[in-house]
Amino acid sequence: MPTLDTEQAAARQWFESLRDAICAEFEAIEREAGSDAAFDYTPWDRPDPSGDGGGGVRGVMKGRVFEKVGVNVSTVGGTFEGDFAKTIHGAADDPQFFATGISLVAHMANPHVPAVHMNTRFLVTTKRWFGGGADLNPPIPYDQDTADFHARLKAACDAHDPDHYPRFKQWADEYFYIPHRQVHRGVGGIFYDHLEGDFAADFAFTQDVGRAFLDIFPAIVRRRMATPFTDADKAAQLVWRGRYAEFNLVYDRGTLFGLKTGGNIDAILMSLPPLAAWE
Repeated sequence: MPTLDTEQAAARQWFESLRDAICAEFEAIEREAGSDAAFDYTPWDRPDPSGDGGGGVRGVMKGRVFEKVGVNVSTVGGTFEGDFAKTIHGAADDPQFFATGISLVAHMANPHVPAVHMNTRFLVTTKRWFGGGADLNPPIPYDQDTADFHARLKAACDAHDPDHYPRFKQWADEYFYIPHRQVHRGVGGIFYDHLEGDFAADFAFTQDVGRAFLDIFPAIVRRRMATPFTDADKAAQLVWRGRYAEFNLVYDRGTLFGLKTGGNIDAILMSLPPLAAWE
């Protein structure tokens, strides 16, 4: 594990505590559905010539409500290779980096329950910044769910800066888009990057994004998880999942970052759905 300064250690501790809280809540939902499913945790180390490349823990649960959910945390350090450094904020002149964060993707058994993605992270190069966000991905959208999800994220944003929500919502709309399909991959959320300059304020905002997710997504799951569904609903979900997979394999920056920095392959690709279909 790389040696951490005070800010790096605080960020790492938060992401790991958020993982614990989210996983406990998701397991509680499984208990409510009569399932004894629980997360299976697999530690991994990042290979690095220095011997202190760090690593992470991959957490996966397959249950009655959560067909497949992955919640990963990692803390890694090292050197970006080749031209990839030029694509990373603050790494063009010095390719050394540190990164810690949490990444979550949930694919649901019931197609009336939306899939979801959430990721927040802290990166250090010659600069220090937070990034991340959350977006809702329903195969069968409900206006109420979309409105509640956005309202909760907006409240988290507004508590820090009234410009955050409109700016980060637009960023999510632009980022979570599948150009070759000319469709968005879901109903949006927020996305932000390169939030820097005031560690305490930026860290507090990033923590509130995590708390907002933990507050609203389980509520939506509980609202929809007992909704009856048909074979046609399930078929539509599988086709939609195919498009989700296309985005994550072709356009997702987190997937590329993990692959380029020697991350654990299973942890990187845990975002892919357990089943998908293409028409």
